[in-house]
Amino acid sequence: MSDLADYYRKRAGEYDAVYDKPERQEDLARLRSLLPPLVAGRSVLEVAAGTGYWTTALATTAESIVATDLNDETLAVARTRSYGPADVRFLTADAYDLGAVPGRFDAIFAGFFWSHVPRADVRRWAASLKDRVEPGGVVILADNRYVEGSNYPITRTTDDGDTYQMRQLSDGRTFEVLKNFPSREEFAAEVAPAEVEWTELTYFWLATVA
Repeated sequence: MSDLADYYRKRAGEYDAVYDKPERQEDLARLRSLLPPLVAGRSVLEVAAGTGYWTTALATTAESIVATDLNDETLAVARTRSYGPADVRFLTADAYDLGAVPGRFDAIFAGFFWSHVPRADVRRWAASLKDRVEPGGVVILADNRYVEGSNYPITRTTDDGDTYQMRQLSDGRTFEVLKNFPSREEFAAEVAPAEVEWTELTYFWLATVA
């Protein structure tokens, strides 16, 4: 995961360009409308908040948000945005060590990080999210679906089924990035026996786990 962190650290200043893809605008608007009702009045732990793009949607209805990320560089971008009315705080934290994040939360949101977790680790990581949410709370996850021509091509698949893409930054540097695209059935199997509500858009999926 150190290579992944290095990639996002170096990409921090240009990360939000991914949200400019014309074909994804309808789905992005739909996803941004689906998230606020799920966190209304809740105390939210956001995992891998990155540049705060999704934090702005959560903050419209949440009571409070602790937005975490491993990289100070992406959080520096997040701190430049306007939020409200939620009380939003930022904290450098490892998505694999959520027990170190202080506070009690009745909602956890992890946007576009599930796809970066190796298949061999994803069940354990999902359990760590459920361990941090209070009884009666909800775990919310959103991520990409693979759409030919809109996503980077898959360039390598391991024996465990992990898929990789080659990503290039604006300065020409290239990185091999783990990016998995689970089906609804695969996702449900990883979080079983929890109840799952699944919304499938063209380019994204949204799941709630209770």
